[in-house]
This record gives sequence, C-alpha cells and structure tokens, in this order.
Amino acid sequence: MTLTCHPFGKLRASSEAQPKDLANEKYIVELTSEERSGLKDIIKAERMAAHKRRHARILLKANQEPQGPAWKDADIANAFDCTIKSVERLRKRLVEHGLEAAMDHGNRGSYRAKKLDGVAEAHLIATACSPAPHGRNRWTVRLLAEEMVSLGIVDSCSKSTVHNTLKKTNLSLT
Repeated sequence: MTLTCHPFGKLRASSEAQPKDLANEKYIVELTSEERSGLKDIIKAERMAAHKRRHARILLKANQEPQGPAWKDADIANAFDCTIKSVERLRKRLVEHGLEAAMDHGNRGSYRAKKLDGVAEAHLIATACSPAPHGRNRWTVRLLAEEMVSLGIVDSCSKSTVHNTLKKTNLSLT
C-alpha cells in the first residue's frame, strides 16, 4: 500500500498490493435495483445537497452485487476526495441503519435525549425559586440536581444539566 499526502493534510492510500479489505468483508454493500435507481436519481437531481450526491456516488461504487463495480475503499476514497475511514463509516451506516441513514450526515441521530423535558424543567424552576433547604442560604446547582433525583422527577441529573437549563431560562441562583 502506498500513502500519499493530500493538499489538505489527509492521507490517501492506493490499493496496489493491498491486503484484503476488512471493511469490505464486514459491511458488504448490496444494493437492490430500486436503491440503485434511487441513488442515480439523487446524483441527477438539480437541487440536492452535495453530501447526499457524494454518498450516493460512493455507495454505487461500493456495490458488491454482480452488476456493481465493487470498488475497494481506498479507490473510492481517492476518486471522491475523502478518507478511507469515511467510506468505511458510510458502508457501516448503510448495512446497520439502512439507506436513509446512510444518505444523511453521520452521527446526527446519536444525540442523547434531553434529561429534562418541559415538565421536569418546570419542576426545576419551581424548586430553584422556592426557599433554600434548611441550613442553606441558597440553592446550588448541585443541590438542585440532587433534589430533582430525590423528588423522583428524573433518575439521574448532573449539575451541568441543571446549569444549562437555568442558563437557558435566564434564571440566576444569586
């Protein structure tokens, strides 16, 4: 395998004498005729996001079906000016989550759900506006987080969650 440096600092690998591509083995792209035609439509569309066009082109080249070109990841990365890891991630996303997820930007769906919904936020604000606990002059974010858990409003709550919620609502503890 030979490595070349891209002008923007990305390393590129060529597939000359490259060992069997493990990502090709684990996440095999096999597109149906409907999926292939859908990807071709995305490429031909006049108004389409650039990343969707690139993903469509990559997936078409990675297609391992008998009628697919079955390019190696290194060749795809060189052809479409991306890294081998990007091709591997796209391949993995297609196999594990389907075509819709593969056409989206990566990691967009991996954001965690909010700990505090609207009702929990209302309880937090009401607690913060109530008198401080016995022996304390005022509420702290740590005390509020512990109180939210002790009231059974949430299973767990960090002080940063409380801080961000109070900041969002412009509520000051001082």
